Amino acid sequence: MSRADFAPWQRRVYEQAVAALDSGRMGHALLLCGPAGLGKRAVAEALAQYVLCQAREGGQPCGRCRSCQLFGVRAQRDPVETRPDGSLAQPHGHSAHPDLVFVGYEWRLKPTPPRMRTEIVIEQMRQLSERLEVSAGFESRVALVEPADAVNYQAWNAILKTLEEPLPGRYLWLVCASPARLPATIRSRCQRLEMRLPPRGEALAWLHGQGHAAAAAAEALEAARGHPGLADAWLRGDGLALRRQVAADLGAIAGGRADPLETAQRWSGGEDADERLRHAAEHAVSEAAGLTDPARLHKLAAWFDTANRARDLLRSTVRADLVMADLLLAWRDAARGGSGASGQARGDNR
Repeated sequence: MSRADFAPWQRRVYEQAVAALDSGRMGHALLLCGPAGLGKRAVAEALAQYVLCQAREGGQPCGRCRSCQLFGVRAQRDPVETRPDGSLAQPHGHSAHPDLVFVGYEWRLKPTPPRMRTEIVIEQMRQLSERLEVSAGFESRVALVEPADAVNYQAWNAILKTLEEPLPGRYLWLVCASPARLPATIRSRCQRLEMRLPPRGEALAWLHGQGHAAAAAAEALEAARGHPGLADAWLRGDGLALRRQVAADLGAIAGGRADPLETAQRWSGGEDADERLRHAAEHAVSEAAGLTDPARLHKLAAWFDTANRARDLLRSTVRADLVMADLLLAWRDAARGGSGASGQARGDNR
């Protein structure tokens, strides 16, 4: 994505960062955070090109120097990114510039078949630290870690010295949606740059500019709770239809018209399991709107948290159908006013 294609909220963050860089107010370590799907990665790459450019002008890279030419060459492999719904996206080619370093999810080749790692491990961060210590081909070197909230605790220890004692012209930028998951020792050493959800009018105007009809854009934006990237993804696919199906399934379970275990099997059987859980969590929020019963509100809030934790479990080795079964049994029990039967579906299968 070029800077000319930036959404207004991306352009604001980019210009803020460029102003800080030009005035010397930006340090070597940056934490670029905000909801997934707003385009943080694209902004980080544009900033990296600006930093590495040899003849930048007017807040923009020149596009002509040797560094800019190298920046336009795309690599074949890329750290895996996250979609707006938090699931893993397939890799696409990133810049092959020798002084731009990417760290992200990697493939675990053994045991077979290959599987995508669900965290960034210590070996990756050690290699990153080593690359930031060697001489750069140009004056600067930029490292992007995304998603930084997937770096495990041991791996952070491998980069602490680099954060505390940076070499001149070295930049380490952490890109993530959940900065609270980063250790306090890491957050405290980074300058924070936050990308927020835009005002509703701005989001709607952007969705219209993407070619979506006004009524559909308004419905999708409302369903996405003001997130234009997520609304756009749903409008381009079947996200809204899936949302309605999830609501219907939960209503049927609560009314005793559907079996939670059968529904769990269906929910876990495709590639949209994570998106179903996101819709389910948002359904609980919608159910809570306007309620005054403290007990019911407490149950919905607890189930909302459980649904979001289930999304994390889907990225682990726990069986997806068991995760879904526990969640939907808890939904049925909460609807009946019971104390919950979570764990009934697990039995001794773990």
